[in-house]
Amino acid sequence: MDQAELTTEQVLKRDIPWETYMTTKLITGTCLQLLRRYDKRSESYRAQLLEDDGPAYARIFVNILRDIFKEETVEYVVALVDEMLTANPKRARLFHDESLANEDTYEPFLRLLWKGNWFIQEKCCRILTLIVSARPKKSDSSKRGFTTIDDVLKGLVEWLCAQLRKPSHPTRGIPTAINCLSTLLKEPLVRSTFVREDGVKLLVPLISPASTQQSIQLLYETCLCIWLLSYYEPAIEYLATSRALPRLIDVVKCSTKEKVVRVVILTFRNLLPKGTFGAQMVDLGLPQIVQSLKSQAWSDEDLLEALNELEEGLRDNIKRLSSFDKYKQEVLLGQLDWSPMHKDPIFWRENITHFEENDFQILRVLVTILDTSSDARALAVACYDLSQFIQYHPAGRVILSDLKAKDRVMKLLNHDNAEVTKNALLCSQRLFLGAKYASFLQA
Repeated sequence: MDQAELTTEQVLKRDIPWETYMTTKLITGTCLQLLRRYDKRSESYRAQLLEDDGPAYARIFVNILRDIFKEETVEYVVALVDEMLTANPKRARLFHDESLANEDTYEPFLRLLWKGNWFIQEKCCRILTLIVSARPKKSDSSKRGFTTIDDVLKGLVEWLCAQLRKPSHPTRGIPTAINCLSTLLKEPLVRSTFVREDGVKLLVPLISPASTQQSIQLLYETCLCIWLLSYYEPAIEYLATSRALPRLIDVVKCSTKEKVVRVVILTFRNLLPKGTFGAQMVDLGLPQIVQSLKSQAWSDEDLLEALNELEEGLRDNIKRLSSFDKYKQEVLLGQLDWSPMHKDPIFWRENITHFEENDFQILRVLVTILDTSSDARALAVACYDLSQFIQYHPAGRVILSDLKAKDRVMKLLNHDNAEVTKNALLCSQRLFLGAKYASFLQA
């Protein structure tokens, strides 16, 4: 059978020749006795054995993986350890018992992470993640000749990044890597190594609205990784230049899963005061999304608290924005109204060059509003703003002609709303006749 498709249940049905291993002195007589008591027993019986003599079994499993290289036996033992830790993750502490002070408990799993088949790799990754996370706070990472915790964490991160770049298994490689990362990124060394390995950019494409149970779990754990990275400055610098923020906003708009919404909102709360994230969030319409989310019935108190804090932070951010930032927010949200800046000559003179930013992004949005909006007020204001651009920008007519604004404006000359037709007429006159002559006619 293809090892990539092996299941733990299939592997644990095997009969391993423990007696032969004792005869060839690969295991001791005591080890054989303990294995006979444990192997093929019920979960409740094994649980009692681990309660009574857990460190001894941890030593046995490590020693077998260190000394025996037969693939079927290695698969069997990593399946035993994985089953033991899955049933109770706290058992990972057994591998840090004082009685194992002279055992290199990390080395066999770390070696097999790179040299084993997929079944072995997947199990060793999960086992190492749990064992590392369960280590005492003041663990000795400098035992001479032993694998240090730094070695383990760096090796794990390198393997996880390799899986995200080119998975060993087509469907389980990436989910396994993300699952382990969502635990390991609590470690400062893992964060720094992950960023150095260029791992952040490997996460961003995985931030996407999900529908199936499996894809929702992957999305949640990916967002959990981003949240953990939002506490680490070098990672924040990368997130600021990636597509992470708009992707997270798409997720929070589309997701109904509370745990996904919660971790994304907590990430936004962390990022809000950093760099230009606040302005980006306003540009992307996050204040309106937060208002919508607050109106929904959430049971998680942390989520409700985070939404309130985020709303307040965004409100403060908007207050600090310049007049052009406010104008830009209004345009990008498509919520145009006759706020004072539209008819303020000083605003247009001081900010006219800002309209050239991002390949005339604001002008393109205004032209799109003429095509798509059904709001008469928004249409009237958009026409007026385009006419103002012609008046104050030396190449205004040429730029708007290149953006195909003429046809859109002309269509609005027959609009039912008088305010729309009035401003469409002004804009069309400036498009065809030039700003000064059009102003003269209007006068």
